[in-house]
Amino acid sequence: MLEVAGDSVDIVKLGWGTAVVTANLAPKLELYAERGIPVVLGGTLTEVAIRQGRVDGLVAWLRELGLRHVEISDGTITLEPDVKRELIERLSREFVVLAEVGSKDADFIMAPYIWVEQIESDLKAGAWKVIAEARESGTAGIYRANGEVRTGLIDEIAHAIDPERLIFDAPLQRQQVWLLNRFGTECNLGNIAPADVLSLETLRLGLRSDTVERFALGGED
Repeated sequence: MLEVAGDSVDIVKLGWGTAVVTANLAPKLELYAERGIPVVLGGTLTEVAIRQGRVDGLVAWLRELGLRHVEISDGTITLEPDVKRELIERLSREFVVLAEVGSKDADFIMAPYIWVEQIESDLKAGAWKVIAEARESGTAGIYRANGEVRTGLIDEIAHAIDPERLIFDAPLQRQQVWLLNRFGTECNLGNIAPADVLSLETLRLGLRSDTVERFALGGED
């Protein structure tokens, strides 16, 4: 991935708790460091640490690994807003914090105003950017269970919050296309599988039929 598409990768997430069981973690991190690509561990790992009362241990491990980014989410466990805010405030003194808003439960529907309130709270607490949840399947959070974009929700979020402060999970191509058409080529997209990095870059550049009209034939940037 780094050889073929490394220039198109801004940050790498080692999803959920995979870093704990990755046998080649150290050399993998070295490769990313050589390319100047930041690495963040999955938010689920932070949630496990919170649940087990081992946040200090997680922080010590991040330091040991030389990681400067951390994700704080509550998509799996129920985390009181005050607890999340205090954790963001604490960790943002040492790390670049990516907060995540939205549930991984496809049946859980959160009102748009609550999304806005939670995102604003996370940013105010010190989060660098807030990730709008979708899961790796693209079937929760800002998407419906069939992967369809919750367009009204995203429009309401973007009306209240600068999209530059957001990262939209978009694991499916049709979701990527919609978001790029809505927000432009520089829209922050996350949860992109390694095998899809080049595909997404061609969408951004108008080198694929889905976005040729918008980005390669005189359309808007």
